[in-house]
Amino acid sequence: MNSKEPTLNISSGFGAEEVVAFLRAHPDFFTANPQLLAEIQVPHPQLGQAISLVERQAMILRERIKSMELKMAEMLRHGQENDAISNSIQQWLRGVLLHEGTADLPTFLAGSLAQVFQVPQVGIAIWKPATDFLGASGVTAADAAFVGQVDQMQLPACGPANVSAAAALLPDQQEAQSIAVLPLRIGAAPQAYGVLVLGSPDPQRFSAQLGTAFLERISELASAALARCAARSSG
Repeated sequence: MNSKEPTLNISSGFGAEEVVAFLRAHPDFFTANPQLLAEIQVPHPQLGQAISLVERQAMILRERIKSMELKMAEMLRHGQENDAISNSIQQWLRGVLLHEGTADLPTFLAGSLAQVFQVPQVGIAIWKPATDFLGASGVTAADAAFVGQVDQMQLPACGPANVSAAAALLPDQQEAQSIAVLPLRIGAAPQAYGVLVLGSPDPQRFSAQLGTAFLERISELASAALARCAARSSG
């Protein structure tokens, strides 16, 4: 035996930890002893029968490849979903920008949101004081306590419809099981001038675990569009 080859002191006794430490310290051990890869038998993870170390390694590699393929497919699906939402936002915003009227803008915005994003219910409340728009379809009033809550919101919030007073702003709050509440404010203004509420009979449509990145974008765009209404009503 070559004196330079790694050896184990068998006479002193050794256990699994020592074998693992030895193999980690000598990663070229199986390169120097390739016949062991076929001779060593390990149990099959599902069938229990003995297979060679080479077969077991091939199975591990196949499992890793399958796992990576699933992750890539999931990433592709998320990317396609995000592209679809981005296209919907662009379509919705284009319609809002092309809409010339101001008095009926809240009604148009609510209707276009419902149509483009397939949201069953949309409610809007505008204060500042927005008295000109309270009679418009889709625009309702909000009490002072709720206005104070919206002022505290910096980002959209999602959750069950029965735990938020925002559900009362929907055309038929009894049908809503989950809602998204989007504060309306001009830029970084500390106080909101209104709120946009999206409702769905699906409890998971606007679940509390839902990411709000796209809702934040819709909130900002709707805020900018409806700011004309707030400015007109307070002028």
